[in-house]
Formats: sequence, C-alpha cells, structure tokens
Amino acid sequence: MKCFVTGGAGFIGSHLVDRLIQEGHSVTVYDNLSLGRESFIQHHYSNKDFKFVMGDLLDFELLKLSLLNFDIVFHLAANSDIVKSASHTKIDLEQGTIATYNLLEAMRSNGIKKIAFTSSNVVYGEAKKLPIPEDYGPLFPISMYGASKLACEALISAYCHNFGMTAWIYRFANVTGPRITHGVVLDFYRKLEKNPLKLEILGDGKQAKPYIVVHDIVDGMLFGIKNSNEWINYFNLGTEGSTCVLLIAKEIIKVLGLSEVKLGFTGGDRGWPGDVARVSLDMSKLSGLGWRPKYTTSNEACMVGLRLIIEDLKSRDIQDKQAELKLNH
Repeated sequence: MKCFVTGGAGFIGSHLVDRLIQEGHSVTVYDNLSLGRESFIQHHYSNKDFKFVMGDLLDFELLKLSLLNFDIVFHLAANSDIVKSASHTKIDLEQGTIATYNLLEAMRSNGIKKIAFTSSNVVYGEAKKLPIPEDYGPLFPISMYGASKLACEALISAYCHNFGMTAWIYRFANVTGPRITHGVVLDFYRKLEKNPLKLEILGDGKQAKPYIVVHDIVDGMLFGIKNSNEWINYFNLGTEGSTCVLLIAKEIIKVLGLSEVKLGFTGGDRGWPGDVARVSLDMSKLSGLGWRPKYTTSNEACMVGLRLIIEDLKSRDIQDKQAELKLNH
C-alpha cells in the first residue's frame, strides 16, 4: 500500500511507520514535530519508499498538495497533552477536530477512500458499565481531548456515509513503550530524576486504567484493517483489566533502584479535571476476529512497557547530552 501517516514522527506513529516499512509498504509521514521527534523516523531517510513532509494539518493547501495518490491514511496526529488542554481549550478543537476535518476534506478532494483513526477510550466518559463494550452509550466525554476525539469519530462517520469512504476507528487504552512523549511513567521518571527522595502523585493514586504495549497497538490496528471491511469498523484496543497509578509508582521506584522515596498525593479521586479515574475495556470485537495482544493483561503490559520506557529514556538522555556537547564544541 501507499500509506500517508499523520503524526508519523510521534510515539505511536513512528512505531507504525517502522511496521509498515517492514511489511514492504511505501510511507509518507506528515508531521509538524510539535510533539514528535525527527530522530524517531530518521533511520528511514535513506529508504526510497519513505518520505517526510514537515507540515501542519491546519495548513490545508499544503495538506491537499501532499495528499495525492495514496491507498490509505493513518490519522494519528493530535494533541496528547490532556492536562494542558483543560486550561487551553482551543488546542483540541484546532489540533483535533478542525485538523481531522481538513484531512477528511483533503481526502475527499483527492479521491482517497480509506482512513484508520486513533481514537481513545476517553470518548466513553465515566461509563457506568465496566468493562466498556464498543456499543456503550450514550457517550459523554468529560475532557476536551475526549470531546474532540468523539467529534472526530462523528466527522469520519459522516464522510464515510456521504462520500463512500471506509474507516477503522480504534479506541485505545493507555499506550506504553519506547519513544513515549507523555504519560505517567515519563512524568514519574522525570520527577525522580530531579528529586530521588520524593515523588508527587496526582490524585489519590487509586486511578486505574488499562495499558497496552505500543507494538501490540500497531499489530492490533493492522490486524483490524486486514480482517474487517464494514463501512465503519470500530474497536476497543487494549488489554484485560487495569493498572493503578500507585502500583506504577512503586514499580518505577523499584526498577530505578531507589529507596527511601517519600510518596505525596495531591488528593481527590482523579489526577486532573477531565481525568476518568477508572477504566477497563471489553475487547471482544477484535478478539472475535482472532486477535490477541502479546501481553494480554494490563499489569503485564504496563510492567513490560515501564522497563522499555526507562531503558529508552536513559538512552535518549545520553544521546541528547552528546548532541549538546557536540553543539557547544
């Protein structure tokens, strides 16, 4: 396939690009590098089947010009800083909803019919039924990020119906693994780097969510595309159960070999406004097609991902310091 990947220099996007290239597809990455890093994709620069376009989805003319003669669009670009968007309310409207509208309109103009979209479990809001099935409703997200993801799903559905497109929508669990650019493990790692004697935990530490390793996310996405062909295909994509924040905090302290770390809590039953405190997902639709993640439970995936993240962060920190030294000399 000829694949167009928005946000392809980001955490999940760069792993998807690796897999697509590995499978022999040609890939164009479209990314403004606001959250992604060029270092995540530069190992593909010598590949004739790879191209990088530094561009913003809000730049419609550049997007439309760049989006020519593709078989499928993988739409991963979005604001992933959910905490920041609570106080900067335009971020998700512009970088999520309007960006998705521009992408769909460019696809329509250029005759591209297939899109895979990375949504999120936050579209469900504070669901009364756990694990949450894909047909749960009504959907009332409580974060700006969740509202934008739900709006994007609605736009995709309308475009598919009106213009003969096909979509695969994936409502992700929390994704973990190397190249991560945000999330609780990165937050804890940086805090402990600054002060190895104290760790502040948002909320009461009892928040519990499902985790999945990024390689399983990519595998699940591609499996869904290969094995479902409705006009709208939508799946929860995660693992069984959920993992609490306090367990993650204790594990990262253990992995880093620290002792005498004092834990502090900001209080309340959620980490920030818009945070859904407890989530678990029903994955029966995707599993019914025959897919299973390599790491099947949330706790297993979270612990594996945590170790991969720390190994990756240590390596990246060394590379950044070497680059800084080289620049200074």
